[in-house]
Amino acid sequence: MKKTIVWLTVFCLLIAGVSISVIAVRKTAGDADGNGVVNLRDVVLTLRHLTGGWDVSIDEHAADVDADGDVTAKDAVQVTRYLAGGWDVTLQTTGEEKQLTMHIGGTPVAVQWEDNESVEALCALAADAPLMISMSMYGGFEQVGSIGKTLPRNDVRITTDCGDIVLYSGNQMVVFYGSNTWAYTKLGHITDKTAQEMAALLSNGNVTITITMQ
Repeated sequence: MKKTIVWLTVFCLLIAGVSISVIAVRKTAGDADGNGVVNLRDVVLTLRHLTGGWDVSIDEHAADVDADGDVTAKDAVQVTRYLAGGWDVTLQTTGEEKQLTMHIGGTPVAVQWEDNESVEALCALAADAPLMISMSMYGGFEQVGSIGKTLPRNDVRITTDCGDIVLYSGNQMVVFYGSNTWAYTKLGHITDKTAQEMAALLSNGNVTITITMQ
């Protein structure tokens, strides 16, 4: 593998097209600046990083092209040889696997996330810092809040269940402690709470939902 190394620990689940709970983070071996392209800038940044260059930030997982767990000058040499068309040069990464997590107020909840573009975009929003969503009670069966960005959507008319998490109008997250029938894009389902526990979390006032990648 020369370019993008994808660690798919949930490969079988993805093939089956079902929900996933662990998000495989794609890394491009040698792409130290994380812009999706491997070039001499990546080599320069890696060398500056190794020499303590001021204000240099690199993706150490991507820069570790010999996958030995450490970024060294050997990695920079490997990328240089690769760019020069060096014979039999293979770039690797140690990879990185993160889980998309969710808290309702201060309570962590287990979520079975869907495998779709909306969840991928949600991962990207939470990649660098926690995504905080201020929710409001609505209709006696759900809480809804603005995500702050418009995500890809593929709305289908569905009847939701208690614990379902959906995308509404492309930019709002809805979490159900009851049921409703409308056109939504499914994001996931909370798997470790009963209907009574979901009602206790969501039916007693507005809450803040925190989404993180960790």
